[in-house]
Amino acid sequence: MTIPIDPSLPEQRQRTRRAWRFMRWLVPMLLVLLFLAVLIWLPWQARQMESTERQEQLIADTLWVEQTLRFELARSEEALSALGADLVVAPMAEAKLQARFTQMFKNGPELVRVVWTDADGAVMATHGSDLPAAGLPDTTLQAGEMARSMRRGRYSEPYGATPSTHGLIDLYLPLFRGGKFMGSLVATYSLQVLLDETVPWWFAQDNALSLLDRNELTVARRASGGPGRGVYTHQRELDLPGAQLVLSTNSVKGAPRLLPNLLVGSVIVLALGLLLSLAALWRHISRTLAAERALRQQMAFRTAMENSLLTGLRARDLEGRVTYVNRAFCQIVGLPAEELIGKKPPMAYWAPEATAEYEERFQGILSGKVTPQFETVFQRSDGTRVPVLVFESPLVERNGRHTGWMSSVLDITDRKRVEELNRQQEEKLQTSARLATMGELSSMLAHELNQPLAAISSYTAGALNLLERAANTGEELKPGMLRHPLEQARQQAQRAGQIIRSVHEFVKKREPVREEVSIRSVIDGVRALVELQARQAGVALRVHLPPGLPPVLADRLLLEQVLLNLTRNAIEAMQDTRPEQRVLRIEADHEDGQVAVSVIDRGHGISPEVAERLFSPFYSTKAEGMGMGLSICRTAIEFHGGTLTHAPHPVGGTVFTFSLPAQAASRALG
Repeated sequence: MTIPIDPSLPEQRQRTRRAWRFMRWLVPMLLVLLFLAVLIWLPWQARQMESTERQEQLIADTLWVEQTLRFELARSEEALSALGADLVVAPMAEAKLQARFTQMFKNGPELVRVVWTDADGAVMATHGSDLPAAGLPDTTLQAGEMARSMRRGRYSEPYGATPSTHGLIDLYLPLFRGGKFMGSLVATYSLQVLLDETVPWWFAQDNALSLLDRNELTVARRASGGPGRGVYTHQRELDLPGAQLVLSTNSVKGAPRLLPNLLVGSVIVLALGLLLSLAALWRHISRTLAAERALRQQMAFRTAMENSLLTGLRARDLEGRVTYVNRAFCQIVGLPAEELIGKKPPMAYWAPEATAEYEERFQGILSGKVTPQFETVFQRSDGTRVPVLVFESPLVERNGRHTGWMSSVLDITDRKRVEELNRQQEEKLQTSARLATMGELSSMLAHELNQPLAAISSYTAGALNLLERAANTGEELKPGMLRHPLEQARQQAQRAGQIIRSVHEFVKKREPVREEVSIRSVIDGVRALVELQARQAGVALRVHLPPGLPPVLADRLLLEQVLLNLTRNAIEAMQDTRPEQRVLRIEADHEDGQVAVSVIDRGHGISPEVAERLFSPFYSTKAEGMGMGLSICRTAIEFHGGTLTHAPHPVGGTVFTFSLPAQAASRALG
């Protein structure tokens, strides 16, 4: 049987061969085209990266120059302020004053002239170039008016710049003593000299620098390397109060170019071809060398990284034996690695007073129970104690097998020192606030103490009169006749003594001591002082404390200071309130393990914009306030684990509430 052959099969095979032949040529051609495209794209991308890098470098250098200029002017401002402070205190001899001027000009070559005038504008002394015949420029006079109103130095707008001369700028410094205007110091600076003396030569060689006024007119220029090309430019405004001065930089460098010719590209192509021809020969060797090099680099990088860390690293096996420590850990404990590797507890860096704690944690590690994070103390070989923060975690291999424990150890000596300094500063602020409060209460205290003292004098005088009358008439003096005046005198003396003891306890400085206190006793401790302020302002005090309030674990003096600050603010807020509505209420409540104390007033309330910054330090709505009262209150409450909040009173006024954990919760915090 003969099988017929399809005549189309050879033609199909030939088309298939042609297709494969075309593909064999097409793929290399596509690769070559891709390679050429990459060769073209890479120089262009390198050009773009270089251009971006130059622009970023110019911006960074411009910022540095701007800061240098500002620093030079700030140094001159400080010298001028020091001179002004000395002039308002006492007159200065002419020779000494000129010596001070000479030193200022020596330290600041950009200074052109310094003029000292009295309160009436008469020139008392001058140094440097002479004043213009017309006197100070209008821009300087305008800056002087603003400076006197603001009571701080102010710069004038640049002036005097022409195509052939550079510009000048004046610093007007008003002088005050006890709030009274005593005169002024006016310093004139040459902007050109400022650029020449402050900007480094290497920066001026590569960039053209200009100082522009608010109208973008050049008032000073420095271009050692020629005019800028306008490719890389940047402008930075100098932060001068009263003056708008812009530092403009224009680089003399042009845009980077692409490859200069195709010869370099041809050489690259030939070199790549040679490398490809040798790739097969060096493939195995390159892979082996690359693997070994990568391993060495990885090990070297890992070692360098671990030795560069400030965090101490310690590895231990399942038996607690130290298997690895880095350089930072050795520095923390003061021992070399040779004395640590392979050792089991007890360790040489264990502090004697914490040995029991170490043993307990080590037994936990052996049993597989680890404290992830804890603070402890290490002892160096020289006996120095080092507070550390330790993080413990399991050491697990790639296959998931647990082989030991890894510890990260941080030296927190500086943090502890900073915490102690912050605590001391906070204590000083609280003491200052208490003293300031007592200063405000001094007049009221004098009035309040005068009443019981006057009463004591009256009652004792009455008793003496009874005794004298009995002696003169021979009448029998009954003990009951003297009991009442003497009892009243004793009560008034106790009242005065209570006021004095309250003041003494409030202002004395001591370390914060947490103890179990009741809110009722805290309020009773400052009630006399609060009533003093309330009576002085015509405010009625209402205290409502429900029975059964649990105690809190707190420092009594800090809570008394918080209450006194809050009540004083509430009384001051009701100055403009109608007399019948001037009621200050102190209420307390207990809910969800918290004891809340509220101070409620019927004052003007707090606007939303003031509420946003109410607890910010040094922010005050009072002209004479320091802005630290509410900030100290919040810090004191947060020190006890509580919160201080405020809310509007539905009938008008404000409600300040601080909440503290009840005694059971507070003991856990302590």
